[in-house]
Amino acid sequence: MPTPLTAIDWSIIALYVAAVLGAGVALSRKSTHSMSEYFLGGNRMSPWVVMFSVIATTQSAATFLGGPDYGFRGDYTYLGSSLGAALAALFVARFLLRRFYELNVTTVYELLAIRYGGNAKRAAGAMYLVGRVFASGARLYIAAIAVAMMLFFNIEPQSVVLAILAIALISLGITLAGGVRSVIWSDLGQFVVYFGAALIALFSIWSQLSLTPAEALAALRETPDGANKLVLFDFSLDFSRPFTFWAILSGVFLLNVGNFGFDQDTTQRLLTCRDAAASGRALVISSLAAIPVVFVFVTIGHLLHLLYERPELMASANGGGLMPEFNGESITVFMSYILSEMPTGVRGLAAAGIIAAAISTMNSGLNAMSSVLISDFYRPWKEAAASERPEHYVVAGRLGMLVVAFFLSAMAVLCFYWQRYTDMALLEFALAVMSFSYAGLIAVFFTALFSERGSSRSVIAALATGFLVILAQQSYIVDSLGLPAQMKALAFPWQLLIGVGISIMVCATGKTRASTTAATAGLD
Repeated sequence: MPTPLTAIDWSIIALYVAAVLGAGVALSRKSTHSMSEYFLGGNRMSPWVVMFSVIATTQSAATFLGGPDYGFRGDYTYLGSSLGAALAALFVARFLLRRFYELNVTTVYELLAIRYGGNAKRAAGAMYLVGRVFASGARLYIAAIAVAMMLFFNIEPQSVVLAILAIALISLGITLAGGVRSVIWSDLGQFVVYFGAALIALFSIWSQLSLTPAEALAALRETPDGANKLVLFDFSLDFSRPFTFWAILSGVFLLNVGNFGFDQDTTQRLLTCRDAAASGRALVISSLAAIPVVFVFVTIGHLLHLLYERPELMASANGGGLMPEFNGESITVFMSYILSEMPTGVRGLAAAGIIAAAISTMNSGLNAMSSVLISDFYRPWKEAAASERPEHYVVAGRLGMLVVAFFLSAMAVLCFYWQRYTDMALLEFALAVMSFSYAGLIAVFFTALFSERGSSRSVIAALATGFLVILAQQSYIVDSLGLPAQMKALAFPWQLLIGVGISIMVCATGKTRASTTAATAGLD
């Protein structure tokens, strides 16, 4: 069993939490009187700060635990998926961000209002909210696993629920005060802390291995079961594997296009830059800067494989002593190492990194989801009845975050049981749940931007179709309806590809009025 955290470790953790909350209070001293200030930072954020915020948003807890888990059990193909992310960043910077800035939107879904009308915009915003509850709830669940292990040394349901509530309360304290400005600066701090903790862990594990670099590489190249853990690109046609080269160029590419271009959670950060050029630079550089981050976390898993599963390579056997697996899932291996083998003080720094990843996971969704609630739903309804001062919507935005926090926490609890049923790897689970909303959103935006087809009704139908197509491919639906087992064998990139393709066909059945096609002209 892990060694309990010492007073020194708890002091480091308490100091970190106090610093994070103090920073949020400091950032709140600058008055925020408008939605533009609260949700877009007045378009004055530095591209470099935004870059780190995007990395923290797209990585965080899923990478902190999922990356080592993937490396412990697998190879470097998840690192290879960075190719899909880089191509998606170039695509979004070239075709989408400039259009969003030209339209001066607060949320990306306002583009659909220009093309198809208010109902299409609200439907897309609603699908984003549903999908983001799924995705952020899954990441909050992952973060809560780590926090529960740290606080209670188990991952029983009650421990995970208490960890979820603790993360939610701290994140709300940071986000409520200063709006997106405090979120972005907080994300920068979280990134520095959790990536620094990963580097400390990497050095700590390596110092325990009595191997030269050449010996470690040879051991990873040929494991006892014949696998090569150094594989970067898998060129096989195995559709059950999520990160083959062909999946990276198709489904993983689409997943990142959806994340960077059509998911307000990420796109909101990009829209805080002064113009499209600065925003595009921040996005492309963030996709490249994320590569060494992923490399470090996957490598941690590889080294833990050598430490715990290859005792024949060591001067003394280090195997054993790990926490029991979580329903067959080796996600506890990195946390078990941190809590049981890291020295006092260093363990506290690593634990602070866990909390940093957890907070980044939670507050990345609070501001973005609230902005969609207020901009696309509440403000149009309110302005139809009576005009309100700009400060009114800032207050409404803060109340919206409380609503969002409740649903994210509830979804995180549901994900505890969902992930156990599917028995999916942690990282794959976190990415797969994003497909539910992305299938329809990608389809309707692609139709709007690159064709003259579509209507308000076909947009709504396509969004629903994308969600249902992904749902129909989930293992619990296949099992409960007695459908062919092959339907649940596809990895999530291929499921997303199918969902997007069918949804595009549905969306294209609508016919756009000629007067609205000019709104999306001039993309090239």
